[in-house]
Amino acid sequence: MKIVQVKDVSSKPNPHGVDARSISDTESAQVVHITLQPGESLKKHITPVDVIFYVLEGVGVVEIGEEKTVAGADTLIESPARIPHRWSNQSKGITRILVVKTPRPREATRLL
Repeated sequence: MKIVQVKDVSSKPNPHGVDARSISDTESAQVVHITLQPGESLKKHITPVDVIFYVLEGVGVVEIGEEKTVAGADTLIESPARIPHRWSNQSKGITRILVVKTPRPREATRLL
C-alpha cells in the first residue's frame, strides 16, 4: 500500500504557473492535484490522453472544445484526448481539482 498526503508533495514549476502536485505517476495513469487561487487559470492546452477531472472543493469554469460550464465540488467531468481544454477560477475562494490522465501520457501536453 502506498499512501500520499497532498500537503507532503511539492508543487513543481509548470507552464500554467499554478499549484500542481503530481500525487501518483504509474505506468497506467497519472494523478495530479491542482489548486487554483481566485483569478488563476490554466492555459488552454491539448492532452494526448483522456482526462478525468473531479472537483474536490470550490467552483471552477471548465472549457472543453466548444463547451463551457461551471462545475462545483463533487462533480466529475470527462475530457477526451486531443481536445483543447482549460480551467479557470472566477470565484472568491480556492478551487481544488483532481486530474486523472489515463493511460499515462507518452507525449507532452501541448499549450495553445
